[in-house]
Amino acid sequence: MTTGEETFPPHTQLANAALAFDQVSVRFPDGVQALEDVSLSLKTGEFVSIVGPSGCGKSTLLRVASGLMQQTAGDVWVDRKQLGYTFQDATLLPWRKVLGNVELLMELRGYAPAERQKIALEQIEMVGLSGFEGYYPKSLSGGMLMRVSLARSLALNPNVFLFDEPFGALDEITRERLNDELIALYLKQGFSGLFITHSIAEAVYLSSKVAVMSKRPGRIVEVFDVGFAYPREPDLRYTPEFSALCGQISKSLREVMEA
Repeated sequence: MTTGEETFPPHTQLANAALAFDQVSVRFPDGVQALEDVSLSLKTGEFVSIVGPSGCGKSTLLRVASGLMQQTAGDVWVDRKQLGYTFQDATLLPWRKVLGNVELLMELRGYAPAERQKIALEQIEMVGLSGFEGYYPKSLSGGMLMRVSLARSLALNPNVFLFDEPFGALDEITRERLNDELIALYLKQGFSGLFITHSIAEAVYLSSKVAVMSKRPGRIVEVFDVGFAYPREPDLRYTPEFSALCGQISKSLREVMEA
């Protein structure tokens, strides 16, 4: 098994990949097969979303990519030294103010205090939270908490960014607004993104590709290209072309769930 911190395989289809899974399987100690022969690659600068039934192993795949979990078979290639990860919950430290939370990962990596404060303030501004540097998490809304979480990971200037359904608990309007902000960050920062969501519309709106995963044990059953140009306007969600693509992905997902 390969973790591939920096060296990518010579295969033509993976040569320019920012993240690649090659026949990755995960079996838990209790015998549950979570993933089976998952093959998926992200080109540099590509944004890919994964949709699938609950419990199919989507979050497990992200944990394998990040190194938090080891696959039991197959290979993973990614540079984990420049990897961002945003969880379903903002996972902020309640005793640290916004500035301190954004500085946290840089502090753990040994950045000098002046450097990490400068970078943190830049990222706080980028996610639209200037003026809230001195606030504690308990004083922030759900959308603001997720912005802090994004800023904390962006501070490390990741080449690859993993998103584990970060907007799932938010109301629809806040979620759509954060989708627009995430696209703006993606275009400005140039990272490759792997995004987990239960919302087909969110997956299509954000992504250049949408992958559909099967029931457990999870495997990739179909990948849809999303041909809409970036940046994307909010009204895209109401076009016939957008609805048609969402319908195709929904049909694929229903077939997976009924199989």
